[in-house]
Amino acid sequence: MAGFSDIIGHEQIIGHLKNAIALDKVSHAYIFNGPKLSGKMMLAEAFAMALQCEGEGTRPCLLCRSCKQAVDHNQPDIIYVSHEKPNTIGVDDIRTQINNDIVIKPYSSRYKVYIVDEAEKMNQQAQNALLKTIEEPPAYAVILLLTTNADSFLPTILSRCITLNLKVVKEDVIKSYLMKTYHIPDYQADVCAAFSQGNVGKAIQLASSEEFGELKASVLQLMKRLEDIDLYEMTAAVKQIAEYKLTVNDYFDLMMIWFRDVLYMKATNDVNGLIFKDEVYDIKKQAAKRSYQGIETIIRALETAKVRISANVNFDLVIELLLLTIKEN
Repeated sequence: MAGFSDIIGHEQIIGHLKNAIALDKVSHAYIFNGPKLSGKMMLAEAFAMALQCEGEGTRPCLLCRSCKQAVDHNQPDIIYVSHEKPNTIGVDDIRTQINNDIVIKPYSSRYKVYIVDEAEKMNQQAQNALLKTIEEPPAYAVILLLTTNADSFLPTILSRCITLNLKVVKEDVIKSYLMKTYHIPDYQADVCAAFSQGNVGKAIQLASSEEFGELKASVLQLMKRLEDIDLYEMTAAVKQIAEYKLTVNDYFDLMMIWFRDVLYMKATNDVNGLIFKDEVYDIKKQAAKRSYQGIETIIRALETAKVRISANVNFDLVIELLLLTIKEN
């Protein structure tokens, strides 16, 4: 668990939460809405720690008894709501862990904070049970709902919560953070930052992932030799991509970055703006050979391939069509 100062980006949300504490205008219910790994838990935990902080000045102080307990995940008045079924938070989970517990006053703090991760998994009964508590909460109660999809909540819940939508973090902020914290070279940080699409958690995961390194190497190898592959060798190329079937969307995203680099190089001839800077020789070669229209056709074909894969169209057929489109353009 970390304080606000350890969180990368999300300055507006942090400012809002700090103001709520400073002005003593803390709401009883908040929704943290954003993609997986976007920082929802870090924000919720920092807010919970700040609410319970016993120190003076900047909160959380990270030094008082409550902050130290929170860091170790054993602060008795910060409660993590769990669920046994992997895909559902049921009515019993809400009743036993929130509704029946919330009537008991805080053990040692000003507030009782409930953190509900994956809150989009609450079924309708669970949401209705929670609604009763949100409508008439005790003065000390704060409920934090963390979700990838706030639209899955009942309108009555949405209307009684303050919704905080996590925005993407700028690529240059993520890049400098990765270089400073994970000591990776700038070209690797460039790829991780671009690929994460503003999601810090995903960028961190990529920076320390051997699998991502392998995936990237496979994509670059294929992109550089595809134009020289004969049609009878196409089956081997399809098989190469099929090895990454479970992460094929990541494979497509890396291909997308490659062709955006080719397009950028063709338009500007500026090496500094490339993501794959260390592949400049091959990117220049392809930029010279391909037309603007051809590159745009390939980018559209990649987007179509993603849609087809998610619609369970035959995998090998989708990949073969995509590779042929890339070869022809």
